[in-house]
Amino acid sequence: MSRYQGSKVNPSRFSWSQVKFYLILLPVALFMLLPIIYIFTTAFKPADELFKFPPSFFVVNPTVDNFKLLFERMSTTTVPAMRYVFNSVIVAILTVLLSVGLSVSAAYILSKKEFRGKKLLFEINTLALMFIPIAVSIPRFIIIVNLGLTDRFIANILPIIAMPVGLFLMKQNIDQVPDSLLEACYIDGGRELDILFRVIIPMTKPAIATIAILSFQSAWGNIEASVLYINNESLKTFAYYISSFTAGTTGGIGQGLAAASALIMFLPNLIIFIFMQSKVMDTMANSGIK
Repeated sequence: MSRYQGSKVNPSRFSWSQVKFYLILLPVALFMLLPIIYIFTTAFKPADELFKFPPSFFVVNPTVDNFKLLFERMSTTTVPAMRYVFNSVIVAILTVLLSVGLSVSAAYILSKKEFRGKKLLFEINTLALMFIPIAVSIPRFIIIVNLGLTDRFIANILPIIAMPVGLFLMKQNIDQVPDSLLEACYIDGGRELDILFRVIIPMTKPAIATIAILSFQSAWGNIEASVLYINNESLKTFAYYISSFTAGTTGGIGQGLAAASALIMFLPNLIIFIFMQSKVMDTMANSGIK
């Protein structure tokens, strides 16, 4: 137990001395919740409230007409909506598995192995954190075309499995794993895979959960592959399918569809983060500690 636990500085139970912290933290928390609240309220606004001036933050007369119109349009497409959902689920699962596997294995090598160019490779990865996805869309397109992967399902997955931020977080966490544990595994006859699955992965579960969330978000909302690399409608993702309803639409109908679509795409990310947010907090707390 911390030397301050249970003291006046950090009481173990509620104390009136903590009120000043709530006065600071609660407004900050409410302010950060505003975008989430706005997504929910906007999705249920009727057309007149969507174009109301001055605009209102909360919905006055909630309606589900936006969702009804969205589902009606989904039922009229040539390719069933569930096909796009299936594609997105498969893309998300494979992307998460491959991203986590690649990040863990690469971070383990960069953290615990010695070889020439190790620091340079990690610096290149750190430099890659500066680039947003749109900045590398042209190089990605050239690579996908030259590999002959256009109009193939793997084009939805391959461009997004490499995550510089995932490798960075994993390396910072694996750096904290004592070398003595790895040596003990070697003495017991363990091999590299034994070290990964028996030592590294169990001790870095929060970081792995964080990478899984980030890779899921990247895969679930990605429309780049469906727009640039794939022409076959049956291979495109649900994010592209949803965005196609709002592209080129104007007026109340277009805004209503966009609001309903945004909520549908946002919900899976929110649900996954709620269940795994404690792991994310642990990762961010430990990623910079040596």
